[in-house]
Formats: sequence, C-alpha cells, structure tokens
Amino acid sequence: MATTSKPNALQQPLQPSAELGAVVGSGKITRGDVVKKVWDYIKANNLQNPANKREILADAKLKAVFSGKDKVSMFEMNKHLAQHLK
Repeated sequence: MATTSKPNALQQPLQPSAELGAVVGSGKITRGDVVKKVWDYIKANNLQNPANKREILADAKLKAVFSGKDKVSMFEMNKHLAQHLK
C-alpha cells in the first residue's frame, strides 16, 4: 500500500502573527522551527528564570506573544505560540 507523505502538524508551514514574527521572522515556518527559534531567542537574551529554568521571563517582544504576561511556564509558552500561527 503506497503512503503519501502528508506533513504532520509540526512540519506544516504556518504564517506567524506580526507579534511572533518579530521574534522568529515573518515568513512561513513550521511549528517545530518556531519553538526552536523562540528557545534560541530566550537563551540569547537570557530570559529563563535562573531560580526556575522552566519559567520564561518575557521581554517586550515576548510579552506581545504571551498575551501581555511577564512570565510563562514552558508548557504555557506552547499554548501561546499556537495562538500566533495560522
């Protein structure tokens, strides 16, 4: 039986919102790459809470993505990212 390789949800290129595009770029991007680029951004800007590495401290750009929150957990972050992808 021949299988057509349909991209799964993580491989589907999606359009980021303007807010998320400020962090990951404005072109179409897969969910997996969004998460990777956001983590690169968090690490480059030292935005992990040193006392609790699972907590992300939002700067101005990430605050726009995280619904105005000052900090979110890693798990919450993915929920916020999903709202910025179409």
